[in-house]
Amino acid sequence: MHPSLSIIFFTVLSGFGYGLFMSLAVAGVFHEGFSARLGITGSLVGLVLVTAGLLSSTLHLANPKNAWRAFSRFRTSWLSREGVLAIVFYPPALAYLGGWWSGVHDGFWWSALSLLIFVLALATVFSTGMIYGCLKTIRQWCTPLTPANYILLAIMSGFVLFLFLHLLYADGPGENLPAGFIAIAGFLVALAGAVKLAYYILIIGGSGGPTAGTATGLGPGGVRLLDVGHTAGTFLTDEFGYRLAAKRLALLRALSFALAFVVPLLLFAALVLGMVADRAVGAALAMALGTMFVGVFIERWLFFADARHVVNLYHGAQKT
Repeated sequence: MHPSLSIIFFTVLSGFGYGLFMSLAVAGVFHEGFSARLGITGSLVGLVLVTAGLLSSTLHLANPKNAWRAFSRFRTSWLSREGVLAIVFYPPALAYLGGWWSGVHDGFWWSALSLLIFVLALATVFSTGMIYGCLKTIRQWCTPLTPANYILLAIMSGFVLFLFLHLLYADGPGENLPAGFIAIAGFLVALAGAVKLAYYILIIGGSGGPTAGTATGLGPGGVRLLDVGHTAGTFLTDEFGYRLAAKRLALLRALSFALAFVVPLLLFAALVLGMVADRAVGAALAMALGTMFVGVFIERWLFFADARHVVNLYHGAQKT
């Protein structure tokens, strides 16, 4: 599939934003490591990221004025569910921001609001993943690992962003993060990395799926098309038949995995083991957040570049 930068920016930015709100909601329920300034800043940053991502997604539409139609098929379309949930998310998120702003952020109603925000953010990210996970025509997407990756990447990136914002309001370099938060971040990075690695091994590197033989009904033997139907590129071959050298794809996968998971995990391990001086904790977190953003961006690009639509079988491909 041809990678679309507008969709990539949408999934990356909204993932960071919804993940940040999920982290804020959980920390708010347990009243861990929180201040009003952190609540206000985190809510504002989350809203900016989510809004920027949603606006970026509209750039992918050939006719943006018809975007409203995406909301009309909630019962049957994951795209419609994502759009509706994204809009429904705003009132609770604004109420959450208002609670921190007004100083009213305690009691049962606050815990209920935090839980609602967590559920809506999680459901929206899940719906985004299922837009691709439900497509049986693309073997690389039609797997439970697709929504799992979307959810884990959002939670991982959002929590690391939460830690970085928390550090901005620390009283001093020696009182930067609540006990255990860095260990939780490391666990989330390791879990997201393990699921992504499983995706690369089982789905990208795995065998099976449609072939030219099964598509034509001529059996599993070698089938060669004598006429692929087109002598020049078309929308189908350009959009669904995106090709990149296998070695370059492998190199990009290794680079994205290292930046998104390995480097942040090593930094969090160093922080947990006390190998980083107090004055350098902020730099370590900033590095983890920066490399993670770049790595996730490349990973989202690869998510499309690795995909092979079944229509390619009718244009000369032997398998997808």
